[in-house]
Amino acid sequence: MDLLDAHLIPAVDGVAFGLLLFVVAAGLSLAFGTAGVLNLSHGTLYAIGAYTGAELSDGTWGGLALGLAAGTAAACVAGAGLSAATAPLARRGHLAQALLTFGLALIGGDLLVQLFGADELPVRVPEALDSSVMLLGHRYPAYRLCFIVMAVLLAAFGTWVLTRTRMGAAVRAAADDPQMLAATGHNPRAVHTGVLAAAGALAGAAGVLGAPIIGPGPGTSENVLMLSLVVVVLGGLRSLWATFFAAIAVGEVQTLGVSLVPDLAPYLLFAAMAAVLVLRSRFAEPAAAHGPEGPAPDPVARLRGHLAGRLRRQPRGTPGTAEAAEASGTAEAPGTAGTSGADRAAEAAGAYRAGAAPRGYGNRVPKWIGRLPGGTAWRQAAPLLVLLVVLISLPALLDAYSISLAGSALALGLLAVSVTILTGYAGLPTLGQTAPFAVGAYATANLADAGWTVGPVQIVLSALAAAVFSAVVGPAVIRARGTTVLMITLAVGELTGAVVNQLKSVTGGADGLVGFPATRALWGGEGMLEESELYNYALVVAVVAVSVTLLVLRSPAGKLLTGTRGAEARMRASGHPVGRYLLVAHICAGALAGVGGSLMVTVQQYLSPADVGFEIAAFALLAVVIGGTTSVIGALLGAGLIVATRDWVAGSWPGHGPLLLGVLFVATVYVLPRGLAGLRGGNDGGNGRPSEAPVPEDRPPSAPAPNPAGKVSP
Repeated sequence: MDLLDAHLIPAVDGVAFGLLLFVVAAGLSLAFGTAGVLNLSHGTLYAIGAYTGAELSDGTWGGLALGLAAGTAAACVAGAGLSAATAPLARRGHLAQALLTFGLALIGGDLLVQLFGADELPVRVPEALDSSVMLLGHRYPAYRLCFIVMAVLLAAFGTWVLTRTRMGAAVRAAADDPQMLAATGHNPRAVHTGVLAAAGALAGAAGVLGAPIIGPGPGTSENVLMLSLVVVVLGGLRSLWATFFAAIAVGEVQTLGVSLVPDLAPYLLFAAMAAVLVLRSRFAEPAAAHGPEGPAPDPVARLRGHLAGRLRRQPRGTPGTAEAAEASGTAEAPGTAGTSGADRAAEAAGAYRAGAAPRGYGNRVPKWIGRLPGGTAWRQAAPLLVLLVVLISLPALLDAYSISLAGSALALGLLAVSVTILTGYAGLPTLGQTAPFAVGAYATANLADAGWTVGPVQIVLSALAAAVFSAVVGPAVIRARGTTVLMITLAVGELTGAVVNQLKSVTGGADGLVGFPATRALWGGEGMLEESELYNYALVVAVVAVSVTLLVLRSPAGKLLTGTRGAEARMRASGHPVGRYLLVAHICAGALAGVGGSLMVTVQQYLSPADVGFEIAAFALLAVVIGGTTSVIGALLGAGLIVATRDWVAGSWPGHGPLLLGVLFVATVYVLPRGLAGLRGGNDGGNGRPSEAPVPEDRPPSAPAPNPAGKVSP
């Protein structure tokens, strides 16, 4: 009884906190489960309501009612606007939606700071609620008890609307069978807009009513979003009651868990989220039960690709035919007419595994012919050489600060390339590559602090540590697909962030690490302190790492990985250990991210949790989308553009870095659907689909991939 008495108040606080999360998560679940929108700006909708309610609160019932009406209406309008913004992305999958909504969240956060200031706003509640009441012998805030009642009533009303009204029936039909809904005379598009508007209204109302609990201030939107994602994952998308109990559980962990097991509390939520996602991926439904297939081929692009293939095709045995066909990805190899790009990739992968040449490749001319000036290999290497020349000349063109930014861009570029390997080649979209990136970074910082300051030693040991980490978490990632991978890797990244904040003896906690000895380029050398020295070191390491990556991706191993992404079912049916291929890819990508983390520490000479947080993971994924999901060089250019926008362009407009990055996110999703690599106009054999294949939607490992394997881009 003494234990119960001691933790009664935290337990009741957990109920109030959980109910707040339930109202927010119900909107997020509605948007994702019914409208199919992965909304990473949902926390910003909560912040809109919270800021509006705090601004209009004056300690009276009228002020509370006015704030509730205004905050709910503002978030509702924002939700309807979100429907219009995501409509063009309906056939492009959840990755594009995630990047777009994250960009909108950055823009919205910056605008809220400009309107309401960067400090946390005080919230004034009516005088009758700004007091305490006796609860089982303890004094407890009256407002929180009132909020519990209001949240329960709101949950009951929402459940009644969804289950007992014609409006709720239309919403459920829009999720289950939109074609049938259209046949009954309802407009699925209008229902879609209404659902997102209702989701925004729920978030806004929760923001107004929950402002005294989670007040408006820096980090509010991200905190609310992460907790809501945990609730949605634990509760699922099919039952409001399951979401309700999951929210209560999360609320209790956040309050009661801190008082009972404070050392474990930071890890419990995301560990539970990862465990649930992994279990669900292992008991996935058959392929027929999952989402729609990929986008339908564009007939005009298909005809254009077919004609291009006809023009490029030469008589059998003519020098250069096979090489040109392989490079362009348009001409069909002899004997493969009518075979899809995915089938050819799987067939080629099987032939490589068996040690034989794939069908139609027997008459290939010697490779050295293609390497002559004007040949295919020379044309493919030209962008690499141009980029290398530009990078080498940067120290002579830029000032010291800009050179240091270029070194940071190289480090972020290696992280982006590791994301390219997983997202573009393995078909595993990830928001968690900052985890091995952090392992490599903290390994280098601690090695330097222990006296191991030789650069190659730091690189090798950091890559090894990151590879071991990726091998440990890899089995939990490679089983899932699509959005589930995004959520699992997000949980892994957040768990790593919790470790970084808790393990102060190794990471320095929230203060980070600084003051460790400078890195030496080679044995016997001096520590590198000048920006030009650090940049040249980072450039050499990046060139070696990217060169090795390109060699592997263009080798038979890369063909196997591409075939796995494009025709997984055929690969499995042919006896290929697909899981082993994906695990090796995950380990290698982790090692490359570790090298990037090591470079970042060497260039910056300090390390903080913000350098390995969720925003960096989103930036790396954006860099991949900017460049094209299968373009290594594009990922490097994308990373450079992000660093230039965040640190260089924003320097002339202080305080608006998030706004500029948000605009970059939005512009990239709309203007570069296939990335910079897509500007070359390549195709994958005339089937009308881009060479940079979109990330597949959720599907079990045995399901056929909706997108064909694309050609390998440099």
